[in-house]
Amino acid sequence: MKLSFYGADQCVTGSCHCLEINDTRILIDCGLQQGRDEVSNGEFPFAANTIDYVLVTHAHIDHSGRIPMLIKQGFKGRILTTRLTAQLLEIMLLDSAHIQEQDAEWKNRKGERSGAPRTEPLYTVEDAERVKEFMVVCEYGELINLCEGVDIEFTDAGHLLGSAFVAMDLRENGVKKSIVFSGDIGNQKTPIIRAPQYIAEADYVVTESTYGDRLHNVKEKPNYAADLARVIDETMAEGGNLIIPSFAVGRTQELLYFIREIKEQNLLPEYADFEVYLDSPLAIEATKVFTKNMKGCFDEAALKLVNSGINPLVFPGLKISTGSEDSKQINFIERPKVIISASGMCEAGRIRHHLKHNLWREECTILFVGYQAGGTLGRHILEGEKEVKLFGETIEVRARIESLKGISGHADLDGLLKWVEGFKKPLKRVFVVHGEDTVTEEFAQTVEEKFGYPAFAPFPGGEVDLIADEILSEGVRIPVKTKKPVQKKADAA
Repeated sequence: MKLSFYGADQCVTGSCHCLEINDTRILIDCGLQQGRDEVSNGEFPFAANTIDYVLVTHAHIDHSGRIPMLIKQGFKGRILTTRLTAQLLEIMLLDSAHIQEQDAEWKNRKGERSGAPRTEPLYTVEDAERVKEFMVVCEYGELINLCEGVDIEFTDAGHLLGSAFVAMDLRENGVKKSIVFSGDIGNQKTPIIRAPQYIAEADYVVTESTYGDRLHNVKEKPNYAADLARVIDETMAEGGNLIIPSFAVGRTQELLYFIREIKEQNLLPEYADFEVYLDSPLAIEATKVFTKNMKGCFDEAALKLVNSGINPLVFPGLKISTGSEDSKQINFIERPKVIISASGMCEAGRIRHHLKHNLWREECTILFVGYQAGGTLGRHILEGEKEVKLFGETIEVRARIESLKGISGHADLDGLLKWVEGFKKPLKRVFVVHGEDTVTEEFAQTVEEKFGYPAFAPFPGGEVDLIADEILSEGVRIPVKTKKPVQKKADAA
């Protein structure tokens, strides 16, 4: 009964853990690494055809983005996840595959001039389309006998539509153990979807720690609509555009929710008819999934709107941009406007075109509304870079750079501790992953001091014997990055 850590260990992206029991190998998540962590996306530290099952906690690409590559390299098993995660994966992995193909094509065009070897995409659209052949859909609270000695259950994590904690009851050689994988733990104060549901018992937990060293610093009842209205008002007054890099699934829908509130409550009387351009095909498709599942997954406040006949994600002035030509024309509209586009960390997608057209304009504002992993373009901008490269061109950063404080799909330090505290039976050990630089070790120490539970923050390749409760290897230690002084602003996103 061995647990190995293969991703998001001492870093935030690329979640991937492997449980070996009764000659069966089970992956929990299989995510894509992003930003400065992007060093081994093309290779797994295991043979794909030796994996029997993949359990997916939620659809975000840093937890699911290498599943098509797993299939491409020979995976023949089954993929289990919640119904709504399965729906989101179908559109998100196809979008990711398009990006992989486009990136490879761009590199090959550039490489032709220098004689560089051809680049193959990590996976293709065809690989992504095959994922549904392996998919088994589960419901929250459904107890599933996965294989010999393994029962699993998905519990609402409150992070994203369909997100789940994965609880596993394990039996091997007459020994019983239980373990819970957090995936990403939801923020109690975000709108639309329900809050996370706590689990009472386990021997071990594997917990994320994205915000394990800090609080979101928001009021008991944050007024995100008012905060967003202030930024829109100040930008419109300057005659500029408000550019919002946003994660297509989850964060974009929250923004639409807030803007509907702004319009309904007339918080911007001088600009009451301001237009909002949603320029992300993936976000548009994801919003359709949200709209179709309102009554089953929304929180009480959002359900109240739905039951009164109001779609909380639609409002006057919302413009949907689907085709690439529509997208290009947005920046030729002279009237000040709000543009919401993906990707949220500015690593790919149409947002990069909007940044190229607006970053250099002093009257414009770039508003970050989510976590920016180290090494990403979004992180560089938040850290105060004076110029950046986009499409081979140097662009000066003259626009005002803002972040919407406290808006996060992740629990902060208090939320993480509350989740650990929810386990009423004393834990044998807490494994801390999905945190940047020293955050995992800081949070592990906090857990030990507050609860008295042994806590371990593995490095990539770390291994644990769950029956003996013995750390077999801490993994390959990586250098700790020194943060720039201005990085606090980036961390607050």
